[in-house]
Amino acid sequence: MKKIELLPLLLVVLTCTVYRAGAQDLVLSPEKARSLALENNRNLKKAQKEIEAARAGKASAYALGKPTLDGSLGGFYFTEPLTAFLPEVMGNASLTVTQVLYSGGKVQNARKVADAALGLQNARKELTEDEVLLKTETAYWQVVDAKEKVILAKKYIQMLDTLSRDLKNSYDAGLTYKNDLLKVNVQQNEAELNLTKARDGVTMAKLSLAQLTGLGESEFDVQDNIPGGFNGVLKEETISALERRPEVDMLSKAVRINELQEKLLAGDRKPVIALSGIGYGSFGRNIDMTKGKDDMKGFVGMASLSIPIFDWGGRKQKVVEQRFKTDAQKIELDETKEQIMLEIRNVRLSLNQSAQQVALAQKSLQQAEENLRLNQDRFDAGTVLGKDVLEAQVLWQQAYSNLIDAKAGYRINEARYKKAIGDY
Repeated sequence: MKKIELLPLLLVVLTCTVYRAGAQDLVLSPEKARSLALENNRNLKKAQKEIEAARAGKASAYALGKPTLDGSLGGFYFTEPLTAFLPEVMGNASLTVTQVLYSGGKVQNARKVADAALGLQNARKELTEDEVLLKTETAYWQVVDAKEKVILAKKYIQMLDTLSRDLKNSYDAGLTYKNDLLKVNVQQNEAELNLTKARDGVTMAKLSLAQLTGLGESEFDVQDNIPGGFNGVLKEETISALERRPEVDMLSKAVRINELQEKLLAGDRKPVIALSGIGYGSFGRNIDMTKGKDDMKGFVGMASLSIPIFDWGGRKQKVVEQRFKTDAQKIELDETKEQIMLEIRNVRLSLNQSAQQVALAQKSLQQAEENLRLNQDRFDAGTVLGKDVLEAQVLWQQAYSNLIDAKAGYRINEARYKKAIGDY
């Protein structure tokens, strides 16, 4: 009976184990992380809603200038003395068709504004995508950096443990002093603390990446190394990059919108010509007094011309105000172009510096490994003390850590450079 009762519990445990294993099977690549971020980011979803709103605004603008049809229904009840002239109860219905023939170009300009506004929202979403991709890739390489630091900390602890055992044996045999062993013990304690910090660093870095990708911290892992070349950038891209930057596209569209707004305001100073046709029908006892009928139908045609004459310069000053706003927007566009060109050069320099740092860090690690090997051989031969091996291990650990940071820094600067030249 006990065995039978345990079966459901075992099934639950096995199911949970398989689920956890399946969740841990997702090992993110930089490409997959970027794809998930684009799919799940709230700012991008908000940007898409703004695009949909701009599309609706465009459809509304393109409806301007087309004939409009309006209808109305009304019922009336009159008391004396109005009943001497009107029926006590009366109904009325009307249908009005209006077509604007000329409005000073406001219809055409409103449509152009709507087109430019939609383009601006598309460029804004593209900018948001670039920012999300840069944050995601930065967070991704920070996780990889932190994981490599954990691996390094474990290797370093193993080295110290081996040295500690060797020194303990030498001390027990009376071949070395206790202070050499104590120095290694102190370094072991520090190494354990660094391992704890590295693991905490992985946790925090994964939380940041999880927030960007929409995954839970325990639902994914990343690779344990930083592959690829670290050659830097040789050619310079500035002018062609300006055309790919969404910021330039956004501000260019904003300038265009301001110019069109100026024309719209200028249209308020021009006449408006429109045609209207009104069909009506009224119902009530003897409402048609000429024929003695209870209903009356008819049609009214109307042409209207509205001409702005004098408003103390109000409309004119609105045009002037908008012109100054347009000029200010153009200045902002020029300044943004200059800042982007400066940003590209700075990021390019940073990327090339990172390439040099990687090369130097690799060279330093090779030298530190050789230094450690020589000291270990001499320690085994009894020609150097344990402190010499300990110092060599510390140098190796620092060189290894510097190489990890240099590689991760290169990848982050590489992502910044791609964003700077509009290559995401």
